[in-house]
Amino acid sequence: MKRQNWSRAPNRRVSNRRQRRQQHLLDVKVRSRTATQHRNRRVLVFVSQLALVIGLCVAVYFGVREGARRFFFENPDYQLSTIEVQTDGTLQREQILKVADLREGENIFNVNLGRVHDRLQQLPQVDEVQVERKLPTEIDIHVVERKPVAWITDEKQIADPFASDAAFLVDGRGVLMKEKKLLPEYLGLPLVSGCASESLEAGKVVESFEAKAALELLRLSTRSFMQTRFQIREIDVSNGYCLLVTDKNHVRVTFGFDNLDAQLQRLEQFLIYSDDSKRDLATVNLLVQRNIPVTFAKSPVSIINDTIEPDAEPRILKAIPVHPPARSTSSSAAKPHASPSPMSIKRAIPVEKEKKD
Repeated sequence: MKRQNWSRAPNRRVSNRRQRRQQHLLDVKVRSRTATQHRNRRVLVFVSQLALVIGLCVAVYFGVREGARRFFFENPDYQLSTIEVQTDGTLQREQILKVADLREGENIFNVNLGRVHDRLQQLPQVDEVQVERKLPTEIDIHVVERKPVAWITDEKQIADPFASDAAFLVDGRGVLMKEKKLLPEYLGLPLVSGCASESLEAGKVVESFEAKAALELLRLSTRSFMQTRFQIREIDVSNGYCLLVTDKNHVRVTFGFDNLDAQLQRLEQFLIYSDDSKRDLATVNLLVQRNIPVTFAKSPVSIINDTIEPDAEPRILKAIPVHPPARSTSSSAAKPHASPSPMSIKRAIPVEKEKKD
């Protein structure tokens, strides 16, 4: 009898569809439970690590804070004792410290340098500010003030800008200032008058086209030749269409708002011509590009001659002869001869006339 071969043939199914489905479900459940356990373990590890990091950060923060408070903010070695203030203008030390809210005796680390800088920068007359902390006990403040280039007012005529409340100082950028302490050199600054359309207030910047053109003309006129030959004393912008400029020699020049540099070049040619011809300019109208109207002032000799009216005929004064009175024999022996008095001379004049008659 032959032995039967019970070995399974290759690729032969050992279970039906239902058995295979049950095995698949069991496998999925086991894998899902294992994955959940791994995920929970990873979340727990992450949370524990995060809590540890947060705890360390909080501990470091409070430790650093406490150490800074003890070693710096409450350390008497860092007590502010010196405040060095340097300025190149009229601002006083007391005024700067009051605006900056600085005082000696406080801790140097409690001073907010950025806040001090912003407070000082808000002053109208301040251009640049530098605040430096020098450990352990010093703070340096260096202030660069704005340099006024002119007076400006909304009035058409003003006698004394020093004494007028309507006059403000203005720098080259157009920032308006009202100085508490006026320096003598401010008296010689030119005056920009007639800015009726401008709202003048300390700390503001001029916005009108006329005022900006006047400041630009002042900037351009500071060249080498023009600075010595044409020094502006007043700029009247009240006309609204031109700049009426008067210099130190009372020459009146009319400028337009556009191409100020080209107009100054034309004016420079007229000034050179007047110097060469030894004649003084009176008025120049630079609004016209060709055939510029120019008038010349009278010479001092002609002005003096016009004011003198010589007489038609010179008057000749004739001298009147004076004769001494007659001598008497009796009086001449007793008294010496004396010169006649003025009264006797006056009385002798008609006597001589009678003798001639």
